[in-house]
Amino acid sequence: MEKQEERDAPGARLDDPWYDALASDWGDPEGMGTGAGVGTAAGLPAADIYREVQRSAAFREVRGRYRRFVVPATLAFLLWYVAYVVAATAAPGLMARPVVGAVNVALAAGLGQFLSTFLLTWAYTRHARLYRDRAALELRWAVLDRQRSGR
Repeated sequence: MEKQEERDAPGARLDDPWYDALASDWGDPEGMGTGAGVGTAAGLPAADIYREVQRSAAFREVRGRYRRFVVPATLAFLLWYVAYVVAATAAPGLMARPVVGAVNVALAAGLGQFLSTFLLTWAYTRHARLYRDRAALELRWAVLDRQRSGR
């Protein structure tokens, strides 16, 4: 927590404006829902606000950060998975080779699949926390402020 507090800008709002909002009116075709934090304040449709935010540089930066992590990580994981499956079917002699005692290459690689899944999950959550969460929260506050002000 100390590292997080050091990075906080003075006066930054870290609470989530939509934490308690109900999602019951999401998908309202008019964008005029009545849920807390969703809808309109002064007659301005929420859909217009969301389109404007989606066109903003801040939104594009958040999406870009997401893609720069997710696309390579997904490709690397899929390559690792396909390599395991191909090796298991095409090179059974290699996969049957003992590593330590009764543990062979296939078992070690299979356990490596589980380990890599957990490592990838950890890396994703760390990347989100460090590079995207604050910017995404600022976008949420911008949308909520626009809805409340009606401009």
